[in-house]
Amino acid sequence: MPEPDVVVAPGALAAFAQRLLEGVGVTAAKAQLVAGSLVAANLRGVDSHGVQLLPYYLEQIEWSDMDARADGRVISENGACLLYDGQNGIGQSIAEICCAHAVRIASAQGMAAVVARESNHFGAAAFWAQKISAAGHIGIVMCNASSLVPPWQGKQPRLGTNPICMAVPGGEEKPWLLDMATTTVAAGKIFKAKINGQPQIPAGWAMDSEGVPTTDPETALKGLLMPLGGYKGSGLAMMVEILCAVLSGGAMSTELGGIRFRGKPVRVSQMFLAIDIARFLPVDEFRARMDGLIRQMKATPPAVGYSEVLVAGDPEWRMEEERRQSGVPVGRGTWHALCEAADRLGVAAPVIAGDTA
Repeated sequence: MPEPDVVVAPGALAAFAQRLLEGVGVTAAKAQLVAGSLVAANLRGVDSHGVQLLPYYLEQIEWSDMDARADGRVISENGACLLYDGQNGIGQSIAEICCAHAVRIASAQGMAAVVARESNHFGAAAFWAQKISAAGHIGIVMCNASSLVPPWQGKQPRLGTNPICMAVPGGEEKPWLLDMATTTVAAGKIFKAKINGQPQIPAGWAMDSEGVPTTDPETALKGLLMPLGGYKGSGLAMMVEILCAVLSGGAMSTELGGIRFRGKPVRVSQMFLAIDIARFLPVDEFRARMDGLIRQMKATPPAVGYSEVLVAGDPEWRMEEERRQSGVPVGRGTWHALCEAADRLGVAAPVIAGDTA
């Protein structure tokens, strides 16, 4: 039986994460950005992309697998297109710069495609797509990832979870926000199960090394992730690989490292697409039309076994409201890893009632 979660106030968790990052030499501004992105994922219930990632980020910096000082550079800018070299910098820092370029160019040109190579894990893609949508644009963000997934009908990893995210400005309804891996689940969900002593994962998440489905977390971590919808997920993952890695001239497929492997840079590529809504119709009209579409979906009679129809983003918005009030539950294994890092770095951990870590 897994130990109960540790519940931490969002502000305290973000401040703790920031102190840990500063403890390995990350500047205050970058540390605040990274911590904010991770806790934002936890608030939305996307714990696979929350502070669970932080111990791996810290190790990457300590082992010099990631350069916390690098800011990257523009390789080329031509019309609505910009190519960026992340220079192995912190993924969130590179993404922040690229989002700003995407918004700037789309505001001037109507659209922008910013592609970065030689970057690092940037947390949840939704954080960055929302940066673009907050500027009144449609934001689409993708990235390639460490090869953990076989192409359809294969049994050796060649593709990553390769997420696709799209965010739009909200109106009266909560904003529609799609953030999905091209696997059944993100790899972090399986790591979360293993770290926190969960004995099984749901069927359909992963396979063993021979491509046979498994519900054992340990076997899954030594095996393969399941493509979303079989050949369709495999095709979507390859589409992301093309738009990010092939187009950028960056590392592809098995050339990538991973945040959990030491001695090799991650080298991921990311795409940030911004579409200026105002070039098509007034933004307020777009918001009203989105409200109408969302309401039409939600007015659909629910199928047997369901009480309502939800649209992309609904579960996460609800979870965020709840966790802002009640605190962020952190798996006991993740909390131990954070506290061990704090001891190593001489950083004070928040005092949590009932915690003995």
